[in-house]
Amino acid sequence: MFLLAQYPGMSGFLGTRGSLMLDLVTLAMVLVVPALAVSIYLVKYKKQYNTHKWMQIALGITLLIAVLAFELDMRINGWRERAEPSPYWDTWVVPVLWIHLCCAVPTALLWIYTLVQAVRTYPDPPNPGTYSVEHARWGWASAIGMFLTAFTGWIFYYLAFAATK
Repeated sequence: MFLLAQYPGMSGFLGTRGSLMLDLVTLAMVLVVPALAVSIYLVKYKKQYNTHKWMQIALGITLLIAVLAFELDMRINGWRERAEPSPYWDTWVVPVLWIHLCCAVPTALLWIYTLVQAVRTYPDPPNPGTYSVEHARWGWASAIGMFLTAFTGWIFYYLAFAATK
């Protein structure tokens, strides 16, 4: 958090108008989506329940820290000034942001719910039980939501920060 105050409005590293935090979150989602897929594969096909558990906890903590730092950066430094030069500023930027937020907010809440319920319900080490069907349902909904969050976030990032006239 100190870095955000020390370097207000610091430009990113992807060669766009994005800030450092916008670039980090965009890149993080490129890594999170495949990690999520690996975690699902390991539990579904390899029956590696404990690995799945710890991967999900690590992803949850990582995303929590990233989102908090990102939101703090957006509140302190804003984003509009960087997005206004986009050729899509007057047309697509804000509607796509709203679509992204409609995916991101419920997904975050759903993932938290799914993770907390799993930690509360499953024994340690985890193994299948009566909660497994319900957990799988919430887990798939969370995973689909995370993919949609990433996909709409990437579209927003391109429209707002990468597109040029």
